[in-house]
Amino acid sequence: MKYLLGFSRLFVGSLFIVSGLIKANDPLGFSYKLGEYFAESALNLPFLEPWALALAVAACLAEIVLGFAVLFGAKIPLATWSLLILTLFFGWLTAYTATCDTSGTYTIIENGVEVVKSVTCVTDCGCFGDAMKGSIGRSLTPWESFSKDMILLVFILPIFFFQRKIKPNTFNQDKLFFPLTILFIAFFSWIFGWYFPIVFAVVGYGGFLAARQLLTLEKSEWPTATWVFVIALAFAYWCISHLPLKDYRPYAEGKSISEGMKSADELGLEGPKYGYIYTLVNIESGEQKEMTDKEYIDGKWWENKAYEMNSDLTNQVKLMDGYEPPIHDFFIMDEEGNDKTPELLNAPKAFVLVAYDISKTSEAPLKELADLASAAQANSVMFVGLTASSYTEINALRHKYQLAFDFWNGDAIMLKTVIRSNPGLVYLENGTVVKKWHYNDLPSVEELKNL
Repeated sequence: MKYLLGFSRLFVGSLFIVSGLIKANDPLGFSYKLGEYFAESALNLPFLEPWALALAVAACLAEIVLGFAVLFGAKIPLATWSLLILTLFFGWLTAYTATCDTSGTYTIIENGVEVVKSVTCVTDCGCFGDAMKGSIGRSLTPWESFSKDMILLVFILPIFFFQRKIKPNTFNQDKLFFPLTILFIAFFSWIFGWYFPIVFAVVGYGGFLAARQLLTLEKSEWPTATWVFVIALAFAYWCISHLPLKDYRPYAEGKSISEGMKSADELGLEGPKYGYIYTLVNIESGEQKEMTDKEYIDGKWWENKAYEMNSDLTNQVKLMDGYEPPIHDFFIMDEEGNDKTPELLNAPKAFVLVAYDISKTSEAPLKELADLASAAQANSVMFVGLTASSYTEINALRHKYQLAFDFWNGDAIMLKTVIRSNPGLVYLENGTVVKKWHYNDLPSVEELKNL
């Protein structure tokens, strides 16, 4: 039991720290995912949408602090109950995601009239943000995420049931526990191709050791928790105020948007294979039969007059995994609806101001951006704005800040994926992302000219 308990603490604590840091690395992205869940057509919690970012940061901090608590043996009753509740909640959420009926509907009253709307199914729970896509090439499916939570629960239960045996680590215990913690975190960091969590863990452990030297073992628990909370909050705040430290998205610096849009056929790769599940209904008895499209064709079921197909129950299924383009929604058009995507991606040099929602855009940097646009245009370099807002809003903004460059339209979700800043600036060369800036870190005119 001693070894199972030790392994469980190392596994659970390290995974929670890395998971929390991955979310804290991109709090805005996590908040966008929470916003999808809060939507009326999903969990119907629209009153939480304005709090999505605060809740995203809170969830990140909770995971990180609880992870360290388990590793330090600090406040174990509170930590284990919190871990159990958090894991069960995420287990329920991933099960809900996996079982969501894409053909489901719900009814609301609008202006005194019943309106039937389609349910929105969140296809990706966002458990590890974009990290899975950026490391292993795809996100976990909802059922894979549920399985991950259940495996995690298996290792949380020994900690929960034998919590009385866990005491704050002594100095001698940490001689073994500290290097093993770093080893576990290094393993998870390797999976995600990001080694910052190792540095963070060392700093977190340093605060624990310092608190233990200055105070008694029992009195060091809350100061240690405060230290971990503060450094985790500082990291999350930095990533919100600038850009994610690690960019896992297909629009990261050095990534080619043009290449990311190419299909499996264009790249000479094997693409995924899809098929259909048909539902046939017996005309007399009402009995239903489900079969694949292959079974339907091989059995010549269309000739069987006793059955008819219910097309409303036909579902597409993936038969085999294969290469899928990481970028599938990059489409830009002008006010007249003309496709401007090739013009942007074929430009030798192009600066792109991304403001996915003008009504939510910080206007403080717009004067500076106007100066940068003038400098770029003076050197015959393309400078264009991309937004999902209407041209009424665009023209009002252009007039207010004398923005002498074109604005084109793109999908809001795509633009939020390109850069976690509203507004943000992206520099492209022949469709490849060379540099990105948060509006708090915009380059000077001289830096722009040197690019």
